[in-house]
Amino acid sequence: MRKQVLVMFLAAFSLVTSVNAQKIVAGVKLDNSITVEGQSLTLNGAGIREKMWIDLYVGSLYLPKKSSNASEIINSKDFAIIKLDIVSGLITSEKMINAVNEGFEKATNGKTASLKIKIDQFKSYFKEEFSKGDSFSIINTPNGVAVYKNGTKKGTIEGYDFKVALFGIWLSNSPADKDLKAAMLGK
Repeated sequence: MRKQVLVMFLAAFSLVTSVNAQKIVAGVKLDNSITVEGQSLTLNGAGIREKMWIDLYVGSLYLPKKSSNASEIINSKDFAIIKLDIVSGLITSEKMINAVNEGFEKATNGKTASLKIKIDQFKSYFKEEFSKGDSFSIINTPNGVAVYKNGTKKGTIEGYDFKVALFGIWLSNSPADKDLKAAMLGK
């Protein structure tokens, strides 16, 4: 009887821990799954954005099903989340906006003119000062790309063209950080 109770306890414990399982990257706890608007998304991969050997943020990618195909992810209309968890006090609003500008230029091969209004709207979500521990969620939904800072919605930007360019910042052939891209793709 004791053996059966122990087996049942261990089975229940493993179920609870697997539901709440997390991955830790640079001290940031990342849930293995997230539900958004009824859609269950799985952590595809996560890594650190570094510049000059300084950890700036943890970038993580959540998808309906795991994939290592960057092109398919960029071009998909499915729910997806890119999370940016700030791990450095050196990141400022100005530095992030400059990085976003550079990222869009690289991701679109310099063809940002048609997206200028949407890019400006996106950059406006980064105008408040940053603090170590801030978290941004960039969520592709059927209604556009919703952006949250620390759980507060900043706004939504409509347009599939914008989503493709935005996700290209991290996943295109000219990503912000090649190692981060590989990590987000689960490689």
